[in-house]
Amino acid sequence: MTANITRNDVEEFLYREAALLDGWKLEQWLTLFTDDAIYHVPTVGTAPEVTPDNTLFYIADDRARLRERVVRLQKKAAHVEWPRSRTRHMVTNVLIDERGEHELKVSAAFAVHRFKNGQADVYVGSYRYRLAVAEGQLKIREKRSMLDMDALRPHGRVSILL
Repeated sequence: MTANITRNDVEEFLYREAALLDGWKLEQWLTLFTDDAIYHVPTVGTAPEVTPDNTLFYIADDRARLRERVVRLQKKAAHVEWPRSRTRHMVTNVLIDERGEHELKVSAAFAVHRFKNGQADVYVGSYRYRLAVAEGQLKIREKRSMLDMDALRPHGRVSILL
């Protein structure tokens, strides 16, 4: 089932995901995920194979928590992101690392530029995806954003979706 999916198809999917995040089209972004999806952002310097069961994560959301995060980020009461940050997600070095019958393991590099209150921050790292094929479309079953920075200073926090 995944044999017909090309790297170009995967790149297009990831670029569209980035465009939805940059446009704060979070409801549409959420539709890219499967019902059993997870979204993880481990702490800086964490090994790729760790889990939220044995290590601290900045974000460890299942689909329900991810939905709550999207709802919260769209409210003015989310002071950390009101007014909203302007972001630009740069995705590159996209690789299909493994093909299963119904799932692809994909990696990519990213730089997310965040602009807010006259300050510019850059988050740099790599993505690890498990992409499922559902109803003829790619869907995100797992997204892990691994930060390559030494620390979150001067950023201080991850309040945007990477």
